[in-house]
Amino acid sequence: MYRVFEALDELVTIVEEARGVPMTSSCVVPRGDVLELLDDVRDALPGEVDDAQDVLDKRDEVLNTARQQADETVNSANSEAEQTLADARAEAERLVSDARAQADQILADADAEADRAVAAGRAEYDQLTERARGESERMVEAGRDAYDRSVQEGLAEQARLVADTEVVRASHTEAARIVDDANAEADRQRNDCDVYVDDNLAEFADLLSQTLRTVDQGRTKLRGSSIGSYSRNGY
Repeated sequence: MYRVFEALDELVTIVEEARGVPMTSSCVVPRGDVLELLDDVRDALPGEVDDAQDVLDKRDEVLNTARQQADETVNSANSEAEQTLADARAEAERLVSDARAQADQILADADAEADRAVAAGRAEYDQLTERARGESERMVEAGRDAYDRSVQEGLAEQARLVADTEVVRASHTEAARIVDDANAEADRQRNDCDVYVDDNLAEFADLLSQTLRTVDQGRTKLRGSSIGSYSRNGY
């Protein structure tokens, strides 16, 4: 774009410094220099258009990359939350299973001990059985408490990961807003540049049209003067 402005400045300088046509406000400009500068303007504009397209392509690439990273982060957070909850449930189920197995073992041992102690007295048997049942209930209750704690911890971890996911989404939204603002500013600057170049080219086209009309009028006057001289001299 620098070459476009430079060529326009040179064209203005040529017109300002051009030799004036006597008795008129017109001037004589070097056709070759003017055409050469116009060729420079015409050659420079397609390159600038390509550069603008490259900027648009880069914008789409950055936006797609940001969206892909945000989607990957959300998927990873969801997978981690699901895995944490599954592990917590598995651990709780294992604890309950162990508690039940221990309770069953204690009951079996108590029953066996009671059978062996029947000969020693029914009272001692009832006492041991009652103690075994109380211990069994206590261990089952402890297993249930451990299960509930594990589930609550898993749910809390899931809620934390979901909250982190919301932060990622908010960051993605802010990044998209920044990209949109940058695109809008780039479009505005490009439009301002196009308007400026179009206005200068329009002014230059008007100037050239006026110059051509002045040249045609001068040629017409010269031809009329030549014909009048020929008639008076009889040639």
